[in-house]
Amino acid sequence: MAKQVQNVEEKLRALYDIQIIDSRIDKIRIIRGELPLEVEDLEDEITGLQTRLSNLEEELKDIERQISEKKNAISESDTLIKKYTEQQNNVRNNREFDSLNKEIEYQGLEIQLSKKRIKEFGVLKDQKAEMIVLARAKFEERKKDLDAKKGELDEIVAETQREEEILVSRSKDARKNIDDRLLKAYERIRGSSKNGLAVVPIEREASAGSFIKIPPQKQLDVASRKKIIVDEHSGRILVDKVLADEQLEKIEKILHSELKKAAAK
Repeated sequence: MAKQVQNVEEKLRALYDIQIIDSRIDKIRIIRGELPLEVEDLEDEITGLQTRLSNLEEELKDIERQISEKKNAISESDTLIKKYTEQQNNVRNNREFDSLNKEIEYQGLEIQLSKKRIKEFGVLKDQKAEMIVLARAKFEERKKDLDAKKGELDEIVAETQREEEILVSRSKDARKNIDDRLLKAYERIRGSSKNGLAVVPIEREASAGSFIKIPPQKQLDVASRKKIIVDEHSGRILVDKVLADEQLEKIEKILHSELKKAAAK
């Protein structure tokens, strides 16, 4: 499709239409872009909390296993003490008696050591259990935060997806009516601008977003719409406020109408 032949005013209007549309797309994507990052951060945090919780639960199980092993060891030592005590009644000499007595004393020490370890493990068990309660509470809290953020994101996506589709389509159509040289200039200026503004109106005798006043003669030249004028300070293409307001109102009406049609389907 060939580019339409336009006078300067038509080019300025078409350029500013593209700017309005692109700025609205930028705004939608910025709003939506922050939430996915927040959701991703929460998901990463929840994964970390889940791993920590799993590790704590495994550590608790290990402590309980060691307590169980020590209790079994005490039971085995009790059994051996009874066995050695009974054997002492049938010894043939003092040497056998003393040997059995040493075994009984040894098993008694083993029981004391096992009880000591059970007590120590009991303290660790209480500490791990408390840590698990706190970790689980934090995990549940973050899950609620994630659900809320996901709900917020889904709502915004639902609200803005159709609007973005309409705007992207309009932006493509508007670009078809601009000659390549001017469109490339627009894209270059927009790409080098932090806020994506390449075409701006004059407001309070300065280009929008700037505090540097534009000379009166240049303001008149912009208002005449006879040639494309670039602000020497910001490098942006200038349009007059009246034109800017007219195009903004036009785009708002078109968008409102198309969104209304989309909602009715």
